[in-house]
Amino acid sequence: MQGNCSLAESLASLNETDRETALEALTDSQALSLLYDWPFWARPNQLPPPGDWRNWLILAGRGFGKTRTGAEFVRDEVAKGKAKRVAIIGHTVADVRKVMIEGESGLLACYPPGEGPIYTPSDRSITWPNGAIATTYSGDSADQLRGPQHDFYWADEIAKWKHLQDAWDNLQFGLRLGSAPRGVITTTPKPLSLLRVLMRDASTVVTRGSTYDNSSNLPPATLEEFRKKYEGTRLGRQELFAEILDDAPGALWKRDSFDKLRVKAPPELTRIVVAIDPAVTDQEHSDESGIVAAGRGIDGHAYVLDDWSCRVSPGDWAKRAIELYHKHRADLVLAEVNKGGDLVISTLRVIDPNVASRKVRATQGKVLRAEPVAALYEQGRVHHVGNFDQLEDQMCMFTTGAYVGPGSPDRADAAVYAITDLILEGHGEALFDYYRTRQPEKKN
Repeated sequence: MQGNCSLAESLASLNETDRETALEALTDSQALSLLYDWPFWARPNQLPPPGDWRNWLILAGRGFGKTRTGAEFVRDEVAKGKAKRVAIIGHTVADVRKVMIEGESGLLACYPPGEGPIYTPSDRSITWPNGAIATTYSGDSADQLRGPQHDFYWADEIAKWKHLQDAWDNLQFGLRLGSAPRGVITTTPKPLSLLRVLMRDASTVVTRGSTYDNSSNLPPATLEEFRKKYEGTRLGRQELFAEILDDAPGALWKRDSFDKLRVKAPPELTRIVVAIDPAVTDQEHSDESGIVAAGRGIDGHAYVLDDWSCRVSPGDWAKRAIELYHKHRADLVLAEVNKGGDLVISTLRVIDPNVASRKVRATQGKVLRAEPVAALYEQGRVHHVGNFDQLEDQMCMFTTGAYVGPGSPDRADAAVYAITDLILEGHGEALFDYYRTRQPEKKN
């Protein structure tokens, strides 16, 4: 094994018999070097794609080797001096540490013993001998990413992040170091708008893969169990073959229905309301406050005008709702008071005592409240004025049995309150009366 080729390249060029002989002749040092030579072991779809791109999006099934691929890419970029300030973001703090950093396929496992970077969990840092530093973040704590700057990122399982859009936006605002900041996303997909946006982005390269791509490294009994239980099922298509399935089974709303009913501008509106599903805290893990404006047209249809939902303090969501009220010259602010009670209305009146407001108290579960509104969409009687990706994501996660999305559907709840008030309540709608008489589900 001579010349300018690496040890791995030399071995790869040999036939099987000569390769076995060469492997037996390796010194301990050579064997260790080969063991940690990622290009030698990686499949082609685990190696960085060529070209000038910003986002490498790896959509792959469980067991594909996404974590190792992301970790090795970080290792390689740091070694080449291309990544000096790295953001490593996972679903939760525990996931980042146990999977992305210390896991058997994590970053520290990519290095021979004693040669890896120094990981300091107390300050969420990873430091390399060449001066590169990585900081770890949780996708469920979007504000952690507000402010820090990076030239490289690794984002894992973004489809599970509770505050996905906020965390992603903050990450993008911080990618302003170096001449060409970029990164890798490793995730099993779900039908989320952000993933669709990334896939359409000209600066994104998409790599797809299935669980079975890595079959040589997975127990045969496990693969056989996967085949028996999940092949041919919706869950299997998503978790094994990484397909993005647009609608959840039994979904109350279908994505294509929004596009069919979407309009650029509403007709003359006879009544406009702003509905609030308020959060009572503004901590990192708090839910958002749903704030949605909608109007009733002269045609008797409902038109969703704006989604200003946000995760802020009670005073700030009240200011935001009142600003939206004045923007559309609304007739009323509807405020859900199950959690905050009279304080919700009081907060609004302190900011603007002239705002017309009314309490809404949820006496039914979320799904039961949503069903009659979803039926209005099926009848073609509700339209979105423009695109509301995050609101539509939440609506598509409502099924006939439960809400199956991450976090709480605050945007969807606010829209349901607004449309119910505009079209159903007080208008003698038999459809709404029918759903009111059904056995209430447990409140959530």
